Amino acid sequence: MPRFAANLTMMFSEWPFLDRFQAAADAGFRAVEFLFPYEHTPEAIGERLRRYGLTQALFNLPPGDWAAGERGLAALPDRFAELQAAVAFALPYAEATGVKRLHLMSGLAAREDRAAMDAYRKAILWTAGKLADRGIDLVIEPINGRDMAGYFLNDFDFAEQLIGELALPNLKLQFDVYHRQILHGDVVMALRRLLPIIGHVQIASVPSRHEPTSEELNDRFIFAELDRLGYDGFVGCEYRPSGTTLEGLGWFAPFAGEPLPQAGIGVSP
Repeated sequence: MPRFAANLTMMFSEWPFLDRFQAAADAGFRAVEFLFPYEHTPEAIGERLRRYGLTQALFNLPPGDWAAGERGLAALPDRFAELQAAVAFALPYAEATGVKRLHLMSGLAAREDRAAMDAYRKAILWTAGKLADRGIDLVIEPINGRDMAGYFLNDFDFAEQLIGELALPNLKLQFDVYHRQILHGDVVMALRRLLPIIGHVQIASVPSRHEPTSEELNDRFIFAELDRLGYDGFVGCEYRPSGTTLEGLGWFAPFAGEPLPQAGIGVSP
């Protein structure tokens, strides 16, 4: 059975961020992910995970100035020192949460730009090395241009090629089913081929990015295929609820766990 992680950036937005951990646990989730934890202290995030018996599946490394439209630093040639500082800033959050994978966003740049390509490879090599020392995987995610115009990493074939060329044991692919369907389609065949390099999976309906099972993809078949393939990682629920979060969790009912006691629970390994 897939191990689903509630995305607390998109889901449970009816609650203040730090209250979303309890809301997710009460709904039966045993893991969470989010885009960025940096508005809160590492200690506050870690305490919520322990209190509600949740595993931190994933979060993103700092992306630059998100409010100003930046979407990562890795492919920006003049921002390497800033990227290094961003990774250093994120590491206490990794330690406090026990997370085992972090997402490095590429930024907005053209893959035809040689300087951007060189910067991206350099950023991945350096960041993967820093994380390897701590037993953490680095994941990279192709993102479609409809949602993020101009994003450097916008092709699964390129991501596969780059991971193969760099041959870093802790460099993995973040396979977002929503982005894959929009960029290339052929989701299940891609899962079968890319399974050895997949470090994290995310889901949402296509085309509206709502609850899985609600639109064009047969998500239940995809869940069953992940089980058949032996995928034992997390499946992040990175979708925007079409109504309230709780009203939209009918698809999750067969997978939900029973609520756990809320005191003295440790973060799962």
